Amino acid sequence: MAAAKEAFKLLNGAPAVYVKIAESGAQRAQAFCPTCGSPLYTYDIENPDTYGLRVGCIEQREELEPRRQIWCRSALPWALNIEALPRRERE
Repeated sequence: MAAAKEAFKLLNGAPAVYVKIAESGAQRAQAFCPTCGSPLYTYDIENPDTYGLRVGCIEQREELEPRRQIWCRSALPWALNIEALPRRERE
């Protein structure tokens, strides 16, 4: 989920950051919880105007509907349609 830097506010704590170098050579910061390792957001080191928020840590995630897909080149063929698989509401 993309968010403008000025629209994003981390409510508490300070994330740990890992810098990843893309195939293109671009550097991308990956922020995560230093306690549990949950991914929080990413941003371009050279142009940090937009954050890529990780939906799993957002309280309002039910309100966020997908508008596009990325990283499809590396998607496994079975990952795009798993609706028919058996489901359990809890583990």
